[in-house]
Order: sequence, then structure tokens, then C-alpha cells
Amino acid sequence: MSETLQRLVGQLRAVVVKEIRQTTQDRRMIFLLTVAPFLQLLLFGFAIDLDVDQVPTAVVDLDHTPESRETIAGMLADGTLAHVATPPSVPDAERLLEDGTVAVVLVLPEGYGRDLARGVPTQAQVLVDGTDPTRANVAGGAASGYLGLEGLRLAQAQIAARLPEGRTLPSVVVRPRLFYNPTQSTPIYMVPGIAGMLLLIITTIVVSMGLAREREMGTLEAVRVTPLPTPVLMVGKIAPFVVVGLFDVTLAITAGAWIFDVPIRGSLLLFYGITALYLLTTVGVGLFVSTVSQTQQQAFLGGFIFVLPAMLLSGTMTPIHAMPAWMQPLTALNPLRFYMEAVRAILLKGATFTEVRVQAAALLVYGLAIMALATSRFRKRVS
Repeated sequence: MSETLQRLVGQLRAVVVKEIRQTTQDRRMIFLLTVAPFLQLLLFGFAIDLDVDQVPTAVVDLDHTPESRETIAGMLADGTLAHVATPPSVPDAERLLEDGTVAVVLVLPEGYGRDLARGVPTQAQVLVDGTDPTRANVAGGAASGYLGLEGLRLAQAQIAARLPEGRTLPSVVVRPRLFYNPTQSTPIYMVPGIAGMLLLIITTIVVSMGLAREREMGTLEAVRVTPLPTPVLMVGKIAPFVVVGLFDVTLAITAGAWIFDVPIRGSLLLFYGITALYLLTTVGVGLFVSTVSQTQQQAFLGGFIFVLPAMLLSGTMTPIHAMPAWMQPLTALNPLRFYMEAVRAILLKGATFTEVRVQAAALLVYGLAIMALATSRFRKRVS
């Protein structure tokens, strides 16, 4: 090893050791970098649930016949709707809907059973609280779907009764198979995306605030009188946070597999490679924010301004195809989107590098671009 290289390695080691000591002396920082991500993963993993079930439902049965009771039992059988009230009239049920006691009202009119027995058209009414569109769509779809299938079954039964003996009605049976997440568990889908969000929050904001704190304390100004090259100083300052980021993501997938049964079907080496490219971007953003901030408050606000849109435009919470058409192209500028797509493909589908090469290339391009910009700004600030 040449003398110059030995000197650079020694300088880098000194900066890294200094950053580690400074970080470990701050108990709040240790908590933020280690314990907080685990607690946030648990909170998000248990709190975010995209499944809609047990929707509070009021039943107004004005018919009181075996047919109406059978219809009500069938509509409540799958657990989407939960029977919580039996008001005597529709106005009473509407008042429950208005005060939020129930979200759905099922109304079976008088004569419902008689009309079914006669084989004539009958009606059932479903009142849904539309303030929560997701719950309204699921609950209304469940009620309407059941009634539609029940009407089709009754019609088929009447037709079949008139067919000659031995003849049956043609039918098509659909047998769906769910791949990768057969139980349709929300945490299995959400935890990989949550891990990406936590890395974004921790590395971006902590790096930006850490460098801003040094500027406030005056320690960064002391660098001007040292022989440290700017690249060595910059790498030494961000290297510990990259290691912490890799530790946090390891903690996240371990907790996800242990607590939420998130599968790990793909290569862990590929997973960590994609994570390293992603950290190149998040740390670079934190470094860039620190170069345009004078105080820790400015650094925090600047990091937050980047983090919030990145989370919303990543597709973690809302599918990208459900966003407005003019907004969807903006998601291509978001590194979190590509990281989330790659991680979900690797962990849940067992994807190989060939299948995530587009996401890897995007993360590499964004990482190199933001690091080049941040390095240029950082060099100017310390020179």
C-alpha cells in the first residue's frame, strides 16, 4: 500500500471514529437510529390495515319472514358487515347513519318473502355512509354482490325446475389462485414499503441535521485548517449512517419475518445491494439538504419537505395507477418508488437481478446524481 493511500485510509478512519463517538455520546440520537425504527415498524405494521371487515351495520327487516331472515343471515355471513343494531324503521336507521353509529343500513321491505315465493321482482335497499370511500365501496359491493348472486340463484332454480329430467343449466366455475400472498395479509404487502420509508426518514433527516448541528457548533469550520481532503471528510461523515441504515433494514426485515410472517423468497445479497444503492440516494439528499441549511431547524424542515412527497408518491400507501394521470409521471422521479418495487419483488416473489435491473439502474443514476451535486455543494461550504 502506497504512503498516500495509507494516509488517506488513516484520515478516513479518524473521521469515521470521530463521527461514531460523537453520535454515541448523544443518547437521543442512538434511540432515533436504533430503537425508533423498530417501534415505527411495529406501529405501522399493526396500524395500517387495508382490509375492510366488520363494518357496523343496521338491519331494518320490515317483512319478518323466513326468507328475509335467510337473506340477512347470508349477507352477514362473510364478516364484511357486522350487525350492531335493529332499528324499527328506516328513519330510525338513517339517524344511526347520521350520528356514525353504523356505516351501512340494510332494508328489506314488507312483502319481500311473498314476492320471492311468487317469483316476481322484489327490492332490497342498501344505505351506505360515503364519508369513507374505501369502506363504502367495499361494504356496498358486498351487499349488492350478495343480493345479485342470490337473485341469480333463485332465477336459475326456477328455470331448472322447468327443464326436462336429466337436463342441467350450463355454468362456469371460477377457481382463483392467489400467488405470493395467498392470505391477502396487509402487513406482508406493507412491511417492505415501510422499511423503505423508515430508511428515508432516518438517513435523510439525521444526516442533514447532524451536519447542520456541526455547523452551528463551529466544528465544521475547524475543518478548513486541517489537511483533510473534502472527499475523505464527506465519506467519513456519511459512512456511519450508511452502516446504521443497513442495520435498521436488517432489523426491519427480521421483525417483519418474525412478527408479520413476511416471506424472504429472494436473494439477501441482491436485497442488500439494492438497499445500498437506495442509501446512496437518501444519504446524498441528507448531505445536500445540510449544505443549503444554516440551522438544525432548517435542515429538519428541508428533509421533511423531501421526505413527505417521496412517501406519498412511492405507491406504498396508494397504488400509482390510482393516482391522477398527470401525477403518475412524477413518481418516476422518486427513488423510494423504485426501491419499494425492487424490495417487494425480491422478498415476496423471489425476483432475480434481471427482473429488478430497471429499478437498480434508476437507483444508481439517482444516487450518483444527488451525491455529485451534494459533494459539489459540500466542497464549496468547507473550502
